[in-house]
Amino acid sequence: MTTSNQRRPSVVACPDCDLLNRFPEDYRSTLLCARCGAVLYRRRPNSIDRSLALALAALFLFLLSNSFPFLAMKSGGFVQETTLLTGIRELWKQGLQGLSLLVLLTCVVAPLAQMLGLLYILAPLKWGRRPAVGAARVFRLVQEIAPWGMMEVFMMGVLVALVKLGHMATIVPGVSVYSFGALIFVMAAAFSCLDPHLLWDRLDLRR
Repeated sequence: MTTSNQRRPSVVACPDCDLLNRFPEDYRSTLLCARCGAVLYRRRPNSIDRSLALALAALFLFLLSNSFPFLAMKSGGFVQETTLLTGIRELWKQGLQGLSLLVLLTCVVAPLAQMLGLLYILAPLKWGRRPAVGAARVFRLVQEIAPWGMMEVFMMGVLVALVKLGHMATIVPGVSVYSFGALIFVMAAAFSCLDPHLLWDRLDLRR
């Protein structure tokens, strides 16, 4: 049985030349392919701390984005404000149930699941000694639902709508627009700082 002071060799296939490279798991520097020199792995410093901080910031921005008006439309003396959730509800009322569910899934459910999943995984590793129960399964789930998070696509659609509706009414971006835009970058930074190899090592209860 493997103990914590033993080094278990790992085998990684080079993405460029397909050479199988063997190296110990407790590496701390950039690893290159022995044949072509391609980067196989680069350890990210303070991965857990930085990803946890960014996940907390993302959750705050997410709550902010869903608590304040997204857009306000002024036309003929009338002002109509909408939030992200009310926009989804209006799509449903207009008979666009498929589009409404898609927006709900890609802009609300998937991002929220990713944020909560990261917090569930990283918080015990930061302040506790052992991973949370089922943390490995949660991490797999976070990775599987990542392609469904399409906030940047939704934001691009909002910007296009602002341009097209600009001559019909006065469009006033709300607080949620800015927080939602910041959320996109913060979420990307959280996953960019995350070190999957290090995280799997910490989630391995056999070590």
